[in-house]
Amino acid sequence: MSAAISHDTARRLRDLSEELRLEVLAGLSPEQIDALPYVWELWARPDQLPPPPPAGFPTWRTWLILAGRGWGKTKTGAEWVRSEAESGRRRQIAIIGPTADAVRRVQIEGPSGLLAVSPPNFRPSYEPSTRRVVWPNGSVAHLFSAEEPDRLRGPNLDGAWADEITSWADIDAVWDMLQMCLRVAGPKGDAPQAVVTTTPKPLPALKAIMKDPTTVTTRGKTMDNAPNLDPSTLAQLQQKYGNTTLGRQELEAELLEDAEGALWTRKMLDEARVPAPPEMRRIVVAVDPSGGSAAGNAETGIIVAGIDRNKNSYVLADLSDRYTPERWARRAIDAYYNHHADRIVCEQNFGGAMVESTIRAVDPRVPIKMVHASRGKVVRAEPVVALYEQHRVHHVGVFTALEDQQCQWEPDIGMASPDRIDALVWAITELALGVQAQPTRQIRLNIMAR
Repeated sequence: MSAAISHDTARRLRDLSEELRLEVLAGLSPEQIDALPYVWELWARPDQLPPPPPAGFPTWRTWLILAGRGWGKTKTGAEWVRSEAESGRRRQIAIIGPTADAVRRVQIEGPSGLLAVSPPNFRPSYEPSTRRVVWPNGSVAHLFSAEEPDRLRGPNLDGAWADEITSWADIDAVWDMLQMCLRVAGPKGDAPQAVVTTTPKPLPALKAIMKDPTTVTTRGKTMDNAPNLDPSTLAQLQQKYGNTTLGRQELEAELLEDAEGALWTRKMLDEARVPAPPEMRRIVVAVDPSGGSAAGNAETGIIVAGIDRNKNSYVLADLSDRYTPERWARRAIDAYYNHHADRIVCEQNFGGAMVESTIRAVDPRVPIKMVHASRGKVVRAEPVVALYEQHRVHHVGVFTALEDQQCQWEPDIGMASPDRIDALVWAITELALGVQAQPTRQIRLNIMAR
């Protein structure tokens, strides 16, 4: 039935205005009308159709689809397999999922699985006992569970669909075995190809696939498929997980990583996150001028933070950006008034007199405290990190840029600390640590003796 309407006609229908589309539909036969629901080119979004090859290569070897929940990954993978099998371009295709149950329940029998997307007059037969799906033209899909990588020893394959590889128990072993199986051309001479559909996780194997020059990566968010999803569910997901680490990974399909030597982790930040602050005892605006950053980085760190009566600190705002001196001074002063802060705290190591005079030129009434960095950045940051670990520092909401810097700054390899982190450290030090950011030598000796 799907062959009753050509791909060219489907593309024409997709691109026409509603009026012209009705004219074309009026000229189709009943058989062609019945076939329309199974013409993927008509219903797919452009990013759900196979991409062009990467530069310098005749075709892609891996099409990696990194997308959020509900984007349509399963349907896209199933439609690719169906198209390749029905056309006869591929005859020996692997379908691999995290478990045998997931392969059957999601990729084969699911609402967007292979059987559901296939037209009635060319529907393949599913043979659970032989772990195969067989089409009327002889094309075969062989079903594999990632729990059994050794079953991929031996088959000669010309195509594959790998689903949710970041959930595979041993992604390295299974992916390596699959690559060795993808070694024969299709009946029409097409080179072996694999489609990977998954939500991202910062796994070395996934990053290696992404870096392969023959990989083409498609990225997508849950909201890309909003017209086909329940509005109330979307609203609930956004309300509960929007901008959280879990939401950025599972809904926005961001590949979030904690650097190996980072002082903060996303888990640490998420566990101490709160939706709203209690009554504040003190509030400060901390500024780290751009002169203190690494060459080429003109960002000025501006962090607003407060402390409550229980000595818990709260990050209230991150206003950091690339500013001229007058602009950052005005931004900091506005934050001082808007948040009813006690003072503005500024680092004086880089142009101390100039920093203070810049603020006073805008508003001489604002109280300013100039602080001097007598210790290294890591030494200053470590007591603040300890407060995070004790759940005594909380982020009110999500601060994406700040949190990315916190979880990606690796001081052990000589990375300069970004200005957002410097401003954060000054703010929490002023509020919760004061001048005693570190124990004195005698206190440290007493602690070691316990």
